Amino acid sequence: MTFRSDKSAVPTIVLPDGNVIPQLGFGVFQVPADEAAGVVTKALEVGYRSIDTAAIYGNEEGTGRAIREFGLPRDEVYVTTKLWNSEQGYDSTLRAFDESLKRLGLDYLDLYLVHWPVPKADRYVDTFKAFQALKADGRVRSIGVSNFTPAHLERIIAETGEIPAVNQVELHPRFIQAPLRSFHQSHAIATEAWSPLGQGQVLDDPVIASIARQVGRTPAQVVIRWHLQLGNIVIPKSVTPERIESNFDVFGFELTNEQVEAISGLNADTRIGGDPETLTAGLD
Repeated sequence: MTFRSDKSAVPTIVLPDGNVIPQLGFGVFQVPADEAAGVVTKALEVGYRSIDTAAIYGNEEGTGRAIREFGLPRDEVYVTTKLWNSEQGYDSTLRAFDESLKRLGLDYLDLYLVHWPVPKADRYVDTFKAFQALKADGRVRSIGVSNFTPAHLERIIAETGEIPAVNQVELHPRFIQAPLRSFHQSHAIATEAWSPLGQGQVLDDPVIASIARQVGRTPAQVVIRWHLQLGNIVIPKSVTPERIESNFDVFGFELTNEQVEAISGLNADTRIGGDPETLTAGLD
């Protein structure tokens, strides 16, 4: 079954700049380049209207081709990509943006993110200033960051005068990032969750399995619903058609406050991915 939901079924989040982003999107992390077009086409068929990629994923070209060939008006598909660490710096950021936009085959981006802060390089402020120039030129609607800590965010705000619209971070039931989400809320920064299912590691948890039985849904649907009810933007990824469909079918039920709290109670402050304070990938 294909859930060709009208896009109004997906809630939207208002960003600090006044633009809106669908709360449920589709991520293409680790989707092979030669599969990206087919996978993204399937996601669009199901009803996803927000697609998240990145330069380092190597699949911007296939992602963009699927979006263009699917035929929806451009303003009905929200497109995000990210600047890789090796391209940080003012001038190099502008060049990298041009290259990403060319690979995507689009005239503008809805959201551009600094992929990691890489504080060792100390270029993320200049990078964000380049983002501001791109936004001022109308080439990107909203600008944000990924994997930034409160200290990184405070510096960006102090030195550029602009609040990043989004911070996309690792966030799942075993790493709920409560202090960071609280910081985001106090500054009206939208929280976007990558690895929202903990790369599948949380789906066998007895608490989540029990709640899934109670509501008659899959564990993945329960976790995605948990994200939505917390107010997170969530971008699950899959290359399996059935899971692409199932992960979108999360608007016909709600979790109780007790169920949301039980899932949040699984937090162990356990990361799957890198540490934003120490990650230096791309600098070598």
